[in-house]
Amino acid sequence: MAVDMQHEQSGHRHGTSAHADQSLNRIAVSATLHCLTGCAIGEILGMVFSTWWGWSDTGNIALSVALAFVFGYSFTMLPLVRVGLGPRQALPLAFASDTLSIGTMELIDSLIIVVLPGAISAGLGDPLVWGSLAFALFVAFWVAVPVNRWLIARGKGHAVVHAYHG
Repeated sequence: MAVDMQHEQSGHRHGTSAHADQSLNRIAVSATLHCLTGCAIGEILGMVFSTWWGWSDTGNIALSVALAFVFGYSFTMLPLVRVGLGPRQALPLAFASDTLSIGTMELIDSLIIVVLPGAISAGLGDPLVWGSLAFALFVAFWVAVPVNRWLIARGKGHAVVHAYHG
């Protein structure tokens, strides 16, 4: 035990802490990429369907956000169901691991789309739609990474479902 304390006091623990921080950062980036995938699919489908159906800008945002959550939760649930959990067990885990991450991404993404001049009202054939969506998702990703890191460091967020991944 005295050796361990000397080891910690000599600064060797710092290297371990830096390694743990790098590992935590990698896990947070991976978890955020997972959420980004669901968000992007939901956003794109929401835009396509709401445009096809002639919905308002508000309807477009509402559908896109709703589908982002549906796909985000689904992408978390699928591996859990594959390892033997039932949907009733997997759904609360998906809610616990993804809600804050997806919510952060959708808030930032939607605000950017609304604030960028012409982005929300541009048609699907307009490069402004796709450029602004790509920019919004990029920014939302980098805002959500520290959120996921904070959650994972506290044993929440994707750390909740990590134990089920073999």
